[in-house]
Amino acid sequence: MSAGSTSTSGLDPIAFPPTPMSISDLTSIPSSSSSLLSSSAAPTEAVLFSSGNPRIEETRGVMHLYRDITPPSATSTSTSTSSSVILPIGRKPLVCVLAVPNHMTYADFCKFCGSFIQHMLEMRIVRIDGVDEQYSVIIRFDEQSFTDDFYKHFNRKRFSSLEEDICCVRYTVDVQQTESIERAQSSVSSSADCPVCLERLDQDKDSGGILTTICNHSFHCSCISKWTDSSCPVCRYCQQQAESTCSICGQSENLWLCVICGFVGCGRYKEGHAVRHWKETQHCYSLELETQRVWDYVGDNYVHRLIQSKTDGKLVEISGDQQDEISRTCDCDEDLSEALLNSKVEAIVEEYNNLLTSQLENQRKHFESLLLEIKEGNDKEIDEAVEKALHAKLPKLQLKLNKAIEEKTFLEEINKNLLENQEMWEEKIRKAEKREQISTRLKDLKIKQLEEQLSALIAQIESVTTDGPTNSAVSEIKNATVITLPSANNNTGETSGKEEGN
Repeated sequence: MSAGSTSTSGLDPIAFPPTPMSISDLTSIPSSSSSLLSSSAAPTEAVLFSSGNPRIEETRGVMHLYRDITPPSATSTSTSTSSSVILPIGRKPLVCVLAVPNHMTYADFCKFCGSFIQHMLEMRIVRIDGVDEQYSVIIRFDEQSFTDDFYKHFNRKRFSSLEEDICCVRYTVDVQQTESIERAQSSVSSSADCPVCLERLDQDKDSGGILTTICNHSFHCSCISKWTDSSCPVCRYCQQQAESTCSICGQSENLWLCVICGFVGCGRYKEGHAVRHWKETQHCYSLELETQRVWDYVGDNYVHRLIQSKTDGKLVEISGDQQDEISRTCDCDEDLSEALLNSKVEAIVEEYNNLLTSQLENQRKHFESLLLEIKEGNDKEIDEAVEKALHAKLPKLQLKLNKAIEEKTFLEEINKNLLENQEMWEEKIRKAEKREQISTRLKDLKIKQLEEQLSALIAQIESVTTDGPTNSAVSEIKNATVITLPSANNNTGETSGKEEGN
């Protein structure tokens, strides 16, 4: 690790260089401009910031910002006029957007800026010291008028209508780099081309300027706006870093990562959950997150390089003396050295594949056993639940069954009685029908006799009326007997009475 301190020279407030923005490229006000600001009595404040991947290279600096002296009522509505917003004297087309939530990706922020993105020459993502959940964006515009419009439009405006985070825009006096710390050699080389479109990083209106991520990689704004992830497209460094903790107790120190399944546990000097994980799963290789070294629980030591033994096929660690001996042997012949090197590479690849295969097989068996245990536990719980439910509902069901049996018996008795009554009433109906038939025949017979008598009587009456009554007929009529019918009306009775009188 090496640390160095650099100083930035004064740059013209407007004439920025057309190269990708670095910390030294950001504006540093010369002495004449500083005297102008002091004469205007504009209040400023110094804010410490940092950028870069902390594991590879980190850049620290300080930026001087104008304080926001605009009254809150002036920017509370979107209809505020330019006269109601107080702008600092001697300002430059350089602003800093503070307190941007980490969940906002680069594409989200570019979308939030809207049409102003076409007038931004450079944007740089930085961290404010002591603020982990937010990041800041230093923006340089092509003209001062667009800078002022951006400030008036977005200052104290919500990033989203669904959130309470407020956009805080500050005019920036200058940005200075104070320290550059290099912790590891980066595998990604810096280039003047955009890693997405492979075009040169020029500040033109078509691409919408240049955006430098928090890990110091630069892109065209139009290219990075299509990247919806919060990580860098080059190094995959994420601006929203999640703090690793033990999966069991939540410890944040002395953590070990299982290289087989990714389990994070604390060391044996804390709660020992990493060792317990090895005993339960037989995953013997664990990575120490602080030093990035691999520990072998079986051999109880750090493993820097594993080889497969030809005698028993086990994985062992190669010592430093063996490596030196192999190096000295290979120095005698370049062809032999290259052949041995190739064989070593092939052996390492085969060894790694065998190791990975064995560990994956162990992991498969472990998870299959876990699935079997879970299945057995679920079956047992289901059986217990069914049995419990049966015991709970059985008395109620038995009570309902007894009640249903009683109702069935009662209905069967009623049905039997109804059937018996039905036979009795059917017999009574047959007898009544028979009596009715006999009565009908007798009645028909009587009616027939009466009709015959009536016909004879009518014939005698007509003969008497036509020929006149004879003595024998008169005597017969006098001696005749009048038969009264049950259905005869009063007129018939009166007629019979008259005939007797006659």
